[in-house]
Amino acid sequence: MNKCLVSLLLLANVMSASAETVFVTLEKDNAVAVVDPLEGTLLKTIPIGQRPRGIALSPDNKLLYVATSDDNTIKVFDSDTLNERAKLPSGKDPETFALNPVGDKLYVSNEDDSMVTVIDTAKNKVIKQIKVGVEPEGIAVSPDNHWLISASETTNMVHWIDIKTHEIVENTLVDTRPRAASFTADSQQLWVSSEMAGTVTVFDTPSRQLVQTIHFEIPGISSDKIQPVGIAIDQSRRFAYIALGPANRVAVVNAQTFQVEKMLLVGARVWNLTFSPDQKRLYTTNGLSNDISIIDLDSQTVTKSIGVGNYPWGVVAKP
Repeated sequence: MNKCLVSLLLLANVMSASAETVFVTLEKDNAVAVVDPLEGTLLKTIPIGQRPRGIALSPDNKLLYVATSDDNTIKVFDSDTLNERAKLPSGKDPETFALNPVGDKLYVSNEDDSMVTVIDTAKNKVIKQIKVGVEPEGIAVSPDNHWLISASETTNMVHWIDIKTHEIVENTLVDTRPRAASFTADSQQLWVSSEMAGTVTVFDTPSRQLVQTIHFEIPGISSDKIQPVGIAIDQSRRFAYIALGPANRVAVVNAQTFQVEKMLLVGARVWNLTFSPDQKRLYTTNGLSNDISIIDLDSQTVTKSIGVGNYPWGVVAKP
């Protein structure tokens, strides 16, 4: 093989390795935006279904799951071609959902019915419905596949559900209107955002006891505008990043001391956020400015905003 061909192959491999795609649900456009974050460009917008919100990738990144709430289903797409592969029987008005680490079970929040629906993804079948509190939204599975967490907005409660039995083991009161829940990578902590209280509560997973309540203050911003929603915690539990809604900020929290170290100005009404696969960047969905922000995590600065369409809500990144 000549040197020129070898160089071209190496270059192709490097380019392939650095490729990355961000998928964003557009609630008002009934679509998903496909973004190249490294180039900073919107590649295309795909009609997807009515009122898409929650979005996730399968553990192998081959499948893209999207909750189309007004279609009462979760649609499954090939993440390369975006061809539809299946519709899952999600129950009424699915909004948020979580996959287990293996990808064979999917857990859906059904707000209107106060239920969590458990779906076998291989069989495309509902295997359980779990009665929880009023208006469940935030939902998470621990990385060790032991706990399923459902947060009920109106009941102001976190439900600890045993994955093996699908039974509620304990109910824990949290601050007003819990919106999102996220485990640390080692499964030892659970972080829960409470939108109306303006707080994030941290729990020790083994004991299910409160460790810390985190409060947020921003000079010049009234407390009622500080509404925590999305949570992203890095793999090493060094920092947690909290989307603060109409405060238009992402809080950078030291995940060891629980101190707020920085506030990053992003777009209007920041809803959700996700890491790049290498955890060098963070992507936020800004619902009222109709864009996503890209945050460089080494410098902890916002480097770019990309217009994506109307009411961006959920976001995932694929290598």
